[in-house]
Amino acid sequence: MATGYVLINCDLGSEESVISELKTIEEVTEVHGIFGAYDILAKVESKQVEMLRETITWKIRKIAKIRSTLTLMGIEEQQ
Repeated sequence: MATGYVLINCDLGSEESVISELKTIEEVTEVHGIFGAYDILAKVESKQVEMLRETITWKIRKIAKIRSTLTLMGIEEQQ
């Protein structure tokens, strides 16, 4: 199982709508509003790394009001 954590910056005041949309994506298993340099943390899981990359690139990053993302990929061998 491939796991990624996506740190998300979004437009001011749009956090709740972005979180709602993230929750509709099947591969997104957790979503949290956070304080600090980023607004939202999303945990994404897929069977393969390539599927994980596609989810982040074509589903998450295309959500309106998301300004930027930073993806942290888990190391499968160290789980």
